[in-house]
Amino acid sequence: MLSPDGYALYVTQPALGRVAVIIAKTGKTLCTASLPGQPSLLALSLDATILYVAGQGDTSVRALNPVTCAVQRTFETREPVYGLAVTASTAPDATPSTPNQLWITGTTSLTVFEVNGHLLGSVSIAGGPQDICIPGGFTAYVTTRQGSLVAVDLNTRQVVRTLLSGGQFGPMDYDANTGQVYVPDRQHNQLDVLNPVTTDTSGMPREPARILHLSSSPQSVAITSDGQLGFVALADGQVLLLDIPGRSIVTSIAVGGTPHFIITGLYPPVNSPTTPLRQTATMPSSAKPISLLLLIVSMVLAGVLLLGTLWLFWRHYQKRLADQHFAPKRLVSPTESLEEKAEP
Repeated sequence: MLSPDGYALYVTQPALGRVAVIIAKTGKTLCTASLPGQPSLLALSLDATILYVAGQGDTSVRALNPVTCAVQRTFETREPVYGLAVTASTAPDATPSTPNQLWITGTTSLTVFEVNGHLLGSVSIAGGPQDICIPGGFTAYVTTRQGSLVAVDLNTRQVVRTLLSGGQFGPMDYDANTGQVYVPDRQHNQLDVLNPVTTDTSGMPREPARILHLSSSPQSVAITSDGQLGFVALADGQVLLLDIPGRSIVTSIAVGGTPHFIITGLYPPVNSPTTPLRQTATMPSSAKPISLLLLIVSMVLAGVLLLGTLWLFWRHYQKRLADQHFAPKRLVSPTESLEEKAEP
């Protein structure tokens, strides 16, 4: 997982029972934390100040400081953890100060906490919940280990509808512009695209909205924050680049092995003064200001215009010289010349 400002990379090392925070630009390790349960799941708070970590070998989720890796809080679920997601409160009386929510998928149900540790409740999911994705809105999308995908209302914490069934679904992502959810179906070698589920579920169209057929089993998908590009990791060692608005595959990139996860960072990166990684004086900006880019472009355009103007003046000057050199001379007859001399 990448921090919103593109500075830090959060990495799980299940075999070592460790989580590491790595400076993306240099590759140096900022901090590490040894945790039980073979940690493999990560979620970042909406303000990027807390990193939530868990693994299927443990029944707890731990909240870490992403700068020091110190454990700040532990959420007990009493079930092995399969997925994590953070969302803002959608309660009718919610305010900006209302705590965000941490949604955790376990063996049989979803457990919902406020990030301050208060338990809000749980949602039983038939088939065993696994991966979870919460786009902006009022719906959580949850896959199950028995091969279905359900929509859960964030307010009522009830299953609204079964959207897909009969597949083997992997980690999902969504288009922030349209709200569409992209679901890898490993069993049928395809990417299912779902229309967003709204609070009014009457007359909902059949899902998926469309299907992208693939040459191999998709393991994971990532959509860029601007909704223009998508990346799909395939079991045969290929990564597909998708044109999201064009609904097409642009190219295939061979990476080898069997890629299981893929991530994309925000572009342009968010340079928030509240981000903890920005509060340390030794951490430079990871992106040039956009004003500098505009200045460079303006200087290049000005240089091109100046050279073009000088070239036009030079061509005009050369043409005038050529016209003067090759202008036809006026011929004067001998008689006309004598008459001119005879004139007083």
